[in-house]
Amino acid sequence: MFSDEARFGRVSDPRRCWGPSPKRPVVETELVREYTYAFAAVSPSDGKFVSLILPKANTWSMNLFLKTVSKRFKKDYIILVVDRASWHKSKTLIVPENIMIVLLPAYSPELNPAEHIWAHLRENYFHNKCFKSIQAVEKHLSNSLEQLRHQPAILQKMTCWSWIRNTINLKAA
Repeated sequence: MFSDEARFGRVSDPRRCWGPSPKRPVVETELVREYTYAFAAVSPSDGKFVSLILPKANTWSMNLFLKTVSKRFKKDYIILVVDRASWHKSKTLIVPENIMIVLLPAYSPELNPAEHIWAHLRENYFHNKCFKSIQAVEKHLSNSLEQLRHQPAILQKMTCWSWIRNTINLKAA
């Protein structure tokens, strides 16, 4: 599985949108700097997905996330590929017995297919939206992640690149 975290907040992201000619669409914007964090892990080969929304991205949050992944896939041994965020390498990180952490090379987000989840969420669920509270952001994020969890084919399409697919096929042979 590949894992990553992303920050979502009340700073809105205005994007181009359609409007009837000659009218120009008006999009509300917000510049309040309140944030929440989404942690996610995806299995590119089958589209299995687990996520958690937490107030901060730190070692405590990562420990909680690892515990959640471990419980969700308790019959599996998970090789969890992560970037080199400080909380992934912390001495106080508690890695469950059925998880092994593998660190990606430094400064290489392009090697983590989980990054595409955030781009998909922002493009399809968060564009041109304004939230009146951080709780509204969390509720919308929770609903969006839950919808995505029930679409393994979409998760596979956006995360299972050819080199991953070839590696999986080689090991299965």
